[in-house]
Amino acid sequence: MNELDDLVCRARSAPLFDLGGKRALVVGGGTGLGQAMALALARAGADVCVAGYGPQGLDETASAVASLGRRGESISVDATDEAEVRRLMREMVDRLGGIDILVNSQGAVHLQESTELDMTEWQRVIDVNLKSVVLCCKHAGKLMLAQGSGKIINISSVRSFQGRAQDLAYAPSKGAVNQLTRSLAIEWGPRGINVNAIAPVFTLTAINKALLAEPAKLEWVMSRIPMKRLGELEDLFGPVIFLASAASNFVNGHTLPVDGGWLGA
Repeated sequence: MNELDDLVCRARSAPLFDLGGKRALVVGGGTGLGQAMALALARAGADVCVAGYGPQGLDETASAVASLGRRGESISVDATDEAEVRRLMREMVDRLGGIDILVNSQGAVHLQESTELDMTEWQRVIDVNLKSVVLCCKHAGKLMLAQGSGKIINISSVRSFQGRAQDLAYAPSKGAVNQLTRSLAIEWGPRGINVNAIAPVFTLTAINKALLAEPAKLEWVMSRIPMKRLGELEDLFGPVIFLASAASNFVNGHTLPVDGGWLGA
């Protein structure tokens, strides 16, 4: 067999975007981007458990996963509490038998004049956006390392690359998520774990509705996006499936902008 014939055989046998038999946990999967990515993973063949503050949104997402022919589970959890995250992972194992894919989509934002910053709110954003991601990676990582494989996908933001007025919490927390992603990829990559991130632009979700409801701010956002539209939930379908599947087996420590060209403008 020559090199081309060998390549043809490998192309035919590569599973690429098939997630059949995989077990996914989406933290923050009851609303917005997390909910959309949970459904994308199910459509690609994965059984999916969604977790987060609940039960509002979680049960509905789990039912939607089941409507796509996959097993759907939901678990209410405070992911900023390490004991709660340990319980989450135990329940994940009990219900789905293990974990192959972790998506950290939990998020919070607080914008305020910096000299008047409410430090309680600052701590809340840091806890939700960073501490909970560290905890979920830590405890899902133990399970993945034991089996020698796994995919972790952290949801960052275009704001992780840029500052913003009145933002001493959200943008810094997302910048830290990027560095956390790189550090874990370096540590765990040799042991079979891929750790990557997705950085969406402004998307029509609950966390952005107040901002995008202001005409002047909406006009500014639209002026920065070369594709001249806001992000849609389905814009995350392809990226999350790619990073969760065998198609990305040699992609590690990368933060993938899904921004319509925002960062290049």
